[in-house]
Amino acid sequence: MSSIKSVVISCAGIGSRLGLGLTKALVKINGCSLISLQLEMFKDVEDLRIVVGFQANDIIEEVMKYRQDVTFIFNHRYFETKTGASFYLGARHANEYILEWDGDLLVHPDDVRTILEQEGEFICYADKSSEEAVFVKTDEHGNVLEFSRECGDYEWTGPACLCKDHLVYCSNNVYNMFEPFLPMRGIKVRAYDIDTYQDYMRVSEIVKNWKL
Repeated sequence: MSSIKSVVISCAGIGSRLGLGLTKALVKINGCSLISLQLEMFKDVEDLRIVVGFQANDIIEEVMKYRQDVTFIFNHRYFETKTGASFYLGARHANEYILEWDGDLLVHPDDVRTILEQEGEFICYADKSSEEAVFVKTDEHGNVLEFSRECGDYEWTGPACLCKDHLVYCSNNVYNMFEPFLPMRGIKVRAYDIDTYQDYMRVSEIVKNWKL
């Protein structure tokens, strides 16, 4: 499955809420850049696409230390668009099914393998943990019914997989792109966003026990 599914990592944002003066992909997690940890998890994915914007040259330089066959896509409007635009730009020339992955996201390696083996469309979610979460509401079977800024059963962290036939441009958040297709199959994973400095400190501790 890894060979026929494209993975798009969105790394164009500024990461202003984090307050470290770096785009999140370059933040060090226990001595390793976040993007290098993601690259290790996707080492068996043939079609890997990374969307860059802010500090693009620095991200490209970091990625090239580990892998030379990545496709880079530029989101030149990264100041005024959000992750939906980056995902669209990265996915429009990709394979039939595209796995969306945020540049500030770490998922447990065992769950990454499970995600890459899944077929069809789906949305991943996790237990609530982030300071500034978007929530998902689910039914008794774990299907995602709704996204919410107010409340929900779990936290939307991504990743998510979309069929290319459903790809439409969206300048807002990537979850807005999935809303027209709800309800959608949901998969619970161990995933952590790094939006704020407190998230960063907490995730750094959590992943110390992972075999990355």
